[in-house]
Amino acid sequence: MKFLLLIYSNPASREIWSRLPAEQRKIGLDAYTALDDELAASGELVVSEALANPSQAQRVSVDDDGRTSLTDGPFPEVKELVAGFYLIDCEDRHRAIQIAARIPEAALGLVEVRPVMSLSGFLT
Repeated sequence: MKFLLLIYSNPASREIWSRLPAEQRKIGLDAYTALDDELAASGELVVSEALANPSQAQRVSVDDDGRTSLTDGPFPEVKELVAGFYLIDCEDRHRAIQIAARIPEAALGLVEVRPVMSLSGFLT
């Protein structure tokens, strides 16, 4: 089963990160490297990426006439933004939760586990 592990960021988590000394930041980044390596070795990792700062985001809208418009980020109405993700292919939800618990932001309650659906799932 595929699961998307969404890693969120919010003002409080960004403040915590900004106050950490370099050696503690390295420990956090090393945790990601270790998790990436373990999941790659087990065959469960599909892809893992960090996302750029929300100030570099753009929201896309298409009106009824097919015209595209963009809104530049960050988006102040959103309190938590996706900061990164893991796409994994593992045995079941229980295993996905075990993996998600190893993501450093899980200690702050900022990791979401969501099953991935195929488009055929929308037909039922």
